[in-house]
Amino acid sequence: MSSQHLLKSSVNQYLEELPQQIQSRLYESPATCLAIYRLLPQLAKFFIMSMVFNESAISLRDLDRWVKSSGKLQFQDAIKSMKSLHLLIPVRSNGPMLIDLNHTFRESFKNALTGGEVSNSFGIVMELDNDTVTTDMLDKYSADKWETILHFMVGTSLAHIPSENVLNLLKHSKLMEESNTTGEFKITNEGFQFLLQEVNSQLWALLLQYLKMTEMLQMDPVDILNFIFMLGALEFSKPYSTNGLSETQKVMLKDMRDYGLVFQMNSNANVFYPTRLASMLTSDPKSIRGASGAMDSVLKQNKEDVLNKSGGAGANADDDADEIGSEGQNMQDGALIVETNFKLYSYSNSPLQIAILSLFVHMKSRFSNMVTGQLTRESIRQALLNGITADQIIAYLETHAHPQMRRMAEEQLEKRLELDPNSKDPLQILPPTVVDQIKLWQLELDRIISFEGSLYSDFENHQEFTLLSSYAQDIGVLIWKDDRKKKFFVSKEGNSQVLDYAKRKLKKK
Repeated sequence: MSSQHLLKSSVNQYLEELPQQIQSRLYESPATCLAIYRLLPQLAKFFIMSMVFNESAISLRDLDRWVKSSGKLQFQDAIKSMKSLHLLIPVRSNGPMLIDLNHTFRESFKNALTGGEVSNSFGIVMELDNDTVTTDMLDKYSADKWETILHFMVGTSLAHIPSENVLNLLKHSKLMEESNTTGEFKITNEGFQFLLQEVNSQLWALLLQYLKMTEMLQMDPVDILNFIFMLGALEFSKPYSTNGLSETQKVMLKDMRDYGLVFQMNSNANVFYPTRLASMLTSDPKSIRGASGAMDSVLKQNKEDVLNKSGGAGANADDDADEIGSEGQNMQDGALIVETNFKLYSYSNSPLQIAILSLFVHMKSRFSNMVTGQLTRESIRQALLNGITADQIIAYLETHAHPQMRRMAEEQLEKRLELDPNSKDPLQILPPTVVDQIKLWQLELDRIISFEGSLYSDFENHQEFTLLSSYAQDIGVLIWKDDRKKKFFVSKEGNSQVLDYAKRKLKKK
């Protein structure tokens, strides 16, 4: 499943679990309604746009007729999602079941579309005479803040570590864990998976944990969600006033600064600026695949805007644009080439991309636009000991594989299908020897597996042993048995069931 789908499912799941009263309060904000609309399935968006300007209730059967038979699964998914968010309200009638759009959501969403009564839901833009904040400043600020967090997670030596609030959030979200003896932070299995996601998925992963932390502090979740969704709707680099914010939202500004979502001249300033990261909260960046690629796109976007505006500069501008475009293409996701001898080549000069690779690759040399390394037993074992799984390493290598490797794999699959149309062989992007060896290195660490349970022995005859061991196997609690020694081991959860069965069958003894 793509990280974009993971993002939508996690955000929607959180919203669906909110009490209906809180959902209704959320729908009072046009910016929040617009953001929630963007997170819905495509078919749900179609239904909402069909109903928002229609004041009368409609039959659920009519919606079903709009969908082809091949799309019934998507139809059920859309209706389920809308009902979970209480966007569809059932209407009593003598005939077929009628539904209507949530009245509060309808009015707020209509205002968001038409520019009606939105009050300060989309922020209060300020006109400043001497505004010294530039887009370059905002890009550098957001990149520094966000990459500091990611570099800290992969263990890069940093002059400045993230703030205490960020460290608490990383620990609370189980992306990193703190050693009881040394106090050092170490990336977890979940943290490595976090690094593989797109940047807006990463942002939401932290913000959802932020929401759960604020619940413990009994802060108003409506205020927090409204502010987060509002940030996603604000215009990049525009100055916005803090006067329209609630006290909770003013407190949040400090945390949002730590994540690089907003910029303020100082903590007491009455003006804040949304960065490009804030605009990613409700966007769908299909071209962004990795953490480093996401930040490269953020930094590269402003350069492209400048070049586009200076289009009359002639051939020199075109040459510069080509140079930046080719550089961005190489840096976008750090395309990898993996050879059968376990050598690895990454076309990237991003420090973050290299730091992520060093988690499971023995790095050897670095050039201006490429690094080389080797997948070794020691490098993979060290990654496995840090909680990274073999499947995650393989998935990372496949996701960032060079396009040429992908094309060669597709050609080989097509040839196999020509020879055997019924072949069910998967697409093998990586060399099979590399994939198998990484899994074998993981099995080396899994030679001994411990279980809690009970050992049964000292049976009077083989019949008693067979009776109880067969019962334990039938109910799925048997972990190990030895027919020759007449011993078997059951799980801790199934021990009571086996004991009760033994008392019933062997009660005479």
